[in-house]
Amino acid sequence: MTEQYDPYENAVAERINRTLKYEYGLKQTIKNTELAQNMTAQAVYIYNNLRTHFSLDLRKPAEVHKN
Repeated sequence: MTEQYDPYENAVAERINRTLKYEYGLKQTIKNTELAQNMTAQAVYIYNNLRTHFSLDLRKPAEVHKN
């Protein structure tokens, strides 16, 4: 996600990755690729469509994007 492979270069992406890992259980080792893809897709859907964000005044990213 960054050109120099430096986490400080793209703090927003790093923050989202951290949230997905710790809040949605994606930090664990998942041995089945299909299961990992499904878990990731579900976590991203929840993050964008169901979870409210303080930085968006408790709105959802999908809602903000549509407006």
